Amino acid sequence: MSSLEELIQRAKALHTEGHGPSQIADELNLSMETVTWLLTQQRGREVPRDVLIDWSGVSSRAGLLEDLAVLMADRALADGERIPDISVVVGIALSGVPLATLVALQADARLAVYHPARASQGEKKVGSVSGNFAGIAGERCLIVDDVITSGKTLREVVGYLRDHGATPAAIWVIFDKRGVKEVEGVPVTSLFRVSRLD
Repeated sequence: MSSLEELIQRAKALHTEGHGPSQIADELNLSMETVTWLLTQQRGREVPRDVLIDWSGVSSRAGLLEDLAVLMADRALADGERIPDISVVVGIALSGVPLATLVALQADARLAVYHPARASQGEKKVGSVSGNFAGIAGERCLIVDDVITSGKTLREVVGYLRDHGATPAAIWVIFDKRGVKEVEGVPVTSLFRVSRLD
């Protein structure tokens, strides 16, 4: 997307298709504050400070995703960290799952898929690990996602894993928009830190 107007149109189109603000935020890798502004454009309110990350040129190509999985492991080692002793790689749905699959393949680990909490009418927000993939109880887990926007989803998944008997050992992401070094005591390794200078 090359302009703010195109971004507004994309957000509104997703909303018209039935996507909620949190789904739009995930799809566009933007904060909820930015998505709310895009959908309402409240008069007198400035555009929120955010950074749009469009990595579709890579995310749509399996070979390049595989290269990213290798880079993520190399990045952790370059920082003097060791690759954590893990048995399960947890991909955060939706965008973290393809990358987590490739990381799990390289780590010879099993794959779990975490679905972040979403609000439904009158229902409590609840996240979940898909029963179609690896279980997490008693496992040491590496969490993989594409972008840290606010850190809320990562805090949620770390809490979920701990509440369900798993040990979150590390978090790997491609882009970190917040400069996060850890989430709830779990170390974060990112390929890129994205900052907006004003």
